[in-house]
Amino acid sequence: MFATEQNKTRILVLNALFITLTFLATMFINIRLPLMGNGGLIHLGNVPFLIAAFIFGKKSGAIVGAFGMALFDIMSGWTLWAPFTFVIVGTMGYIAGLIVEKMPGKKSFVYLLAVAVAMIIKVVGYYFTEVILYGNWILPFGSVPGNIMQLVIAGIIVVPLTKGFKQRIIKSAIKSA
Repeated sequence: MFATEQNKTRILVLNALFITLTFLATMFINIRLPLMGNGGLIHLGNVPFLIAAFIFGKKSGAIVGAFGMALFDIMSGWTLWAPFTFVIVGTMGYIAGLIVEKMPGKKSFVYLLAVAVAMIIKVVGYYFTEVILYGNWILPFGSVPGNIMQLVIAGIIVVPLTKGFKQRIIKSAIKSA
């Protein structure tokens, strides 16, 4: 029973840490692009939440992505976007984590596939969010390049980092056993 409670506490702390990292990377490591629509913000918040999804699984991916990014929306004046972000990025984290958990094969390929699927969810989700919020079917296309760039940059960073992090976690688990 103690080990189960210890694991629950560890997962809670790790999720809180990655939510914070996601929020901070979104808030402070970003570049605004002069694009029409709302796709003019490229940030690195996708990096910590995808690492959480790839290392700790679909539940952590969903929790970290949903809360970390929605918290950014609330704290940065994009409050209207927060419920949409919560659902879209939570779904991205869950599906990316699920792909990594369930798909066999070379992990680098699996990570890239998970990033690609997350990108599709982001692009489609935010396109329709803008259609709903602005009542315009054309303007949201201006956000697509920024959304794609966010995930391409995140993928370039996350794939090699995740492999290294997983090896370190395995080594530390072996040492503590």
